[in-house]
Amino acid sequence: MFKDIIVGVTPTGIDECAVKAAAEFATKFESKLYLTHVAGMEQGWGAIEHLEPSGETGRLKEKMEDMYGSYLGSIPGSQIVVVAGIPHNELLRLARKKNTDLIVMGPHTKAYEEKRSHMWNMAGSTLERVSQRARCPVMIVHKDVVCKEPLFDKILVATDFSEQAECAVAYGGQMARQYKADLVVMHVAGPGGPDSGEVVARLKEEYGGRLDGVKGCSFEACAGEPAMEILRMARQGNADLILMAHHSKEQDPEKAFLGSTVTQVALNAPCPTMSVNRHFDLRCGLMYDQTGQVVTAEAEATV
Repeated sequence: MFKDIIVGVTPTGIDECAVKAAAEFATKFESKLYLTHVAGMEQGWGAIEHLEPSGETGRLKEKMEDMYGSYLGSIPGSQIVVVAGIPHNELLRLARKKNTDLIVMGPHTKAYEEKRSHMWNMAGSTLERVSQRARCPVMIVHKDVVCKEPLFDKILVATDFSEQAECAVAYGGQMARQYKADLVVMHVAGPGGPDSGEVVARLKEEYGGRLDGVKGCSFEACAGEPAMEILRMARQGNADLILMAHHSKEQDPEKAFLGSTVTQVALNAPCPTMSVNRHFDLRCGLMYDQTGQVVTAEAEATV
């Protein structure tokens, strides 16, 4: 399912749960795993071009090996990658180069992001920028993940009816079919919005057809603050994966990145949160088209 996985890390150790989850996925799916640290934030912009010649990237790689080597030792082909640059740019660049189908990231600390903002004059976090711009799904992990069988059996997808959210719903349908999982598609309406009956009807009309055949597929609507309602639904339904689209209609980058719903959910959820902004097919035995229908070998050959 996941054939090439990148996990982004910092020297703080706060990413250990993400590394552990990525290593378990890589073991389960026999994936290639790239544990990646982007150096430069701590040293400052002017130091970036000197990090590799000075041997600093090599020393950081040794540090990463000491911190996380125990998780990687049993994974054939796993690599520790340390490069100099701006974190989100380099993670996205590596993901494109390796054609990865999953990026795993841990939480970020307020102190780390404040330091980064002052140094680079950038609002928002690496986590937010990667999850917004990545071509593949991004999974945010802030607590231990139990790698069970099946891996996921209760999946929650939150949609705001945007184009990006449609990609998240489609990916949720693929995962639900792959794992024969229950799938809940929900929408949180704002103050003065349509009543729950109207919203559920719209959910069924827009997504029902492409989710035919998904075990236990249901649609839910509620009103309130989106992050709080998504978290409530995840806890009440014992979800083991939350899927969302990370995007913003804000033109101001600071307003767009700070306090985004996907980040609020990801850092407080009882399970991993996956950000999906583009259509992406699972690399597994069954392939699905954008309507959620299985693509046969004959049909795939004609594409």
